[in-house]
Amino acid sequence: MLVAAIQPLAGCQSEPFRSIDMEIRGIFGTTRGEPALATGIGEYEAGNYPAAAESLHSALFEGLASDDRVKAHKYLAFINCVSNRPSACLVEFRRALAINPNLELSAAEAGHPIWGPVFRAIKSAR
Repeated sequence: MLVAAIQPLAGCQSEPFRSIDMEIRGIFGTTRGEPALATGIGEYEAGNYPAAAESLHSALFEGLASDDRVKAHKYLAFINCVSNRPSACLVEFRRALAINPNLELSAAEAGHPIWGPVFRAIKSAR
């Protein structure tokens, strides 16, 4: 019952709720959306982008800690970029950066010819 009452608060971005977010993870060891996030990343790595997007959206809906929400939005941005949906790619990168303005891509991610320039453009505009 406690999880059901606190879980909706875990997705909030203000500082008091971030601490609740981490308390939930500390108490229960995981958030409800983590299995779907792992599945989504695995599907992404296998090149199954529709299934990956579905799992990543499920993970966000089920609830993730802040760092994992950033990761889910980042992978959704990658999927949208390579699927020729530039507007959706921008939206997902913006969502990730709204949660973590200090987000940086790995060297391999930043060097990607499709989403690397998009990410740099959004980041430099902030």
